[in-house]
Amino acid sequence: MNRLLDMITALGKAALNSVQAAGAIALFGLNGVSHFVRPPFYWRAFFSNLVEVGFFSLPVVALTAIFSGGVIALQSYTGFAQFHVKSAIANIVVLAVTRELGPVLAGLMVAGRVGAAMAAEIGTMRVTDQIDALKTLSTNPMKYLVAPRLMAGLIALPLLVIVADILGVMGGFIVSVVKLDFMPSLYINATLDALKPDDVMVGLVKAAVFGFIIALMGCYKGYYSKGGAEGVGAATRTAVVSSSILLLAFDYLLTDVFFAQ
Repeated sequence: MNRLLDMITALGKAALNSVQAAGAIALFGLNGVSHFVRPPFYWRAFFSNLVEVGFFSLPVVALTAIFSGGVIALQSYTGFAQFHVKSAIANIVVLAVTRELGPVLAGLMVAGRVGAAMAAEIGTMRVTDQIDALKTLSTNPMKYLVAPRLMAGLIALPLLVIVADILGVMGGFIVSVVKLDFMPSLYINATLDALKPDDVMVGLVKAAVFGFIIALMGCYKGYYSKGGAEGVGAATRTAVVSSSILLLAFDYLLTDVFFAQ
């Protein structure tokens, strides 16, 4: 009986801690967003983070998108060939890339690269008292460190997803034409018929949400890190893991909102 009560107590504490953490993260995010419209604006910090999140993430996102599109085409071919509906491959590639794989894979790549970097950079500033130094200089750390990163994530990831969508569809086209012997003109026509603006827009909405989540978790974990270098390492690790899990969870929620019948 005591063991059962201990288990229930532990579960209750875990649930309360989870709710408390979610509330703290939400308030942190709202505080950061509130500085989007309140001067002063640190445009140099914003553009620097925009380049870091967007431009320098472009190679890994591009390669991931191309190979993912090619894999979808190959896997679709092996399945559809049994039912003599190989012509549907272009449709599957377009739908999979624009609705799901474009935003999700780009988000995961950026989470691993940028989320970790944000947590490490801000965490290092925290444990070396640089954030406290900003306060003594009458500089709001939320406005100078957090708000530019949140805005950069919100804007940069949709731009990356546009590139990922184009290259993902192109990867499917290359594999289908070169390896699977599709006629280029027929494949392009099927792709254009399957391409719907609504699907692209949903993918971009997902990307904006994912970019905000990645920046939010990186900033939050870094901002409240403690314990020296070991604490910064732990903050970096948890930032990547938590942002990846939240990304997939919100992907399901947004898919349910936009596509549920």
